[in-house]
Amino acid sequence: MVLNRRKLPLGIQDFEDLRTNDYVYVDKTEHIYNLVHFGKPYFLSRPRRFGKSLFLSTLKYYFLGKKELFKGLAIEKLEKDSPEAWQKYPVLYFDFNGQNYQEKGALESSISAVLKNYEQEYGISSAEDTLSNRFEVVIKTAYEKTCKKVVVLIDEYDKPLLEAMNTNLELEESNRAVFKGFFGKLKSLDGYLKFVFFTGVTKFSKVSIFSDINQLTDISIDESFTDICGITQAELEKYFSPEIDTMAQKNEISREECLKKLKQMYDGYHFYKKCEDIYNPYSLINAFYKNDFGNFWFETGTPTFLIRRLENSGVDYRDLSGVLEASEEDLKDYRPENPNPLPLFYQSGYLTIKGWNKELRSYTLGYPNDEIKYGILRALSKYYIPIDNTKAWSFVGNFLKDVREGNVDGIMNRFVSIYASLPYPSGANDPESEKWIERDFQNVFYLEFMNLGQFVQTEVHSALGRADCILQTTDYVYIFEFKRDKSADEALAQIDEKGYSASFAADGRKILKIGVCFDSKKRTISEWKVE
Repeated sequence: MVLNRRKLPLGIQDFEDLRTNDYVYVDKTEHIYNLVHFGKPYFLSRPRRFGKSLFLSTLKYYFLGKKELFKGLAIEKLEKDSPEAWQKYPVLYFDFNGQNYQEKGALESSISAVLKNYEQEYGISSAEDTLSNRFEVVIKTAYEKTCKKVVVLIDEYDKPLLEAMNTNLELEESNRAVFKGFFGKLKSLDGYLKFVFFTGVTKFSKVSIFSDINQLTDISIDESFTDICGITQAELEKYFSPEIDTMAQKNEISREECLKKLKQMYDGYHFYKKCEDIYNPYSLINAFYKNDFGNFWFETGTPTFLIRRLENSGVDYRDLSGVLEASEEDLKDYRPENPNPLPLFYQSGYLTIKGWNKELRSYTLGYPNDEIKYGILRALSKYYIPIDNTKAWSFVGNFLKDVREGNVDGIMNRFVSIYASLPYPSGANDPESEKWIERDFQNVFYLEFMNLGQFVQTEVHSALGRADCILQTTDYVYIFEFKRDKSADEALAQIDEKGYSASFAADGRKILKIGVCFDSKKRTISEWKVE
């Protein structure tokens, strides 16, 4: 069967390939014009698979003078009266994607291979010298032989550092030292350089790359470049209108419902204090390609090291929905030794800006969209609640059925089975273990209900106190009160005494008040009662 659809740039990171083979292209070339004409050395941080490589490739072909590739794009009009436009410059392109840097010497070999290609291109025989000296010779020779200043483009510079982080500190330090000597050369070679652009997921604070190249302009949180990568709502509807209609038809929903679902799943990224929502391009294009609202971006790599950092940090992951704060400095820089995981979660794309406190100059962070929210929760659940994968789907399906039907006994029996599968904590006889048990008791409820896609809140404030857990569905409001080593009757009495159900009295849904007792010695639910 011949597919009657346009060519979507799924996995296409080369601008020439994209343009010559008629793939759909979201025009970002106005940003190239502004970068080239109003500055020189830049750094851009964006989450993985957010379009950084394609943007860098676009820069490469611009500086190679490939005017024909830009026909009909914004920059063609912007450059029409510029006598300096479309000249060919020597371009040195370093791409740190697609390689494994977990072995000692892998980074040096990767850089050496790239340098060797440029040495052959410019007739240089200095392969026995240090990497930094070879880099300097290549830049100077390219300048001398072409009479043009050199463009240096570095894609995903931090991949060799991130791969070694938390697993091999010696290798991480070694890779930092390699970069210090190599990219540190750029500062002294400024007179030979036309343009410099670094991309990465993170900006490592106090890493010599940025302390040595202190003239780099960081545009990661810059109002003018919030949509330099990613897709805005206007771009979505302008460039992908046929795909929206097809997806709506395939899923048997209206165009408006389709747009709403796309926004809920893949939109919501913010890269400035106040800016329009940005869609994740990788997920959006995958959704159109498969006509399915799947979790595409998160599935390309489970962030195990991030989950561990979060778990060990003391941050309550129930707060990730939008009440966590980070300073302005935190979002711009990352220090591996920092125990606070929020800067790394933001820079990696698992949290985004939700609000800005002008007085304190601090940001509120939260999940950008449902794809990330439920991806994180599933990753936490796998790390935290071991359930046999062969039984997971039937377990979840039956669990959801019980929640929708108001089957409290069914719900509680499933939690009993979950607690029975949890590993016993190390140091469980220590006083600190009581805090572990009390915290995790509530967290298990929260994670499981959130994974079912339900609206759940914990520690819900009212005039007289805080309800432990409130779960809302179309037909039911579940109000849980938990007691450790006490009775379920005491828990039920507290729900009434504190008036936790008062705000739901008139909304028409059935209210289920559930008192739950947890036995800390046996580490399981000992009883529950329902009113």
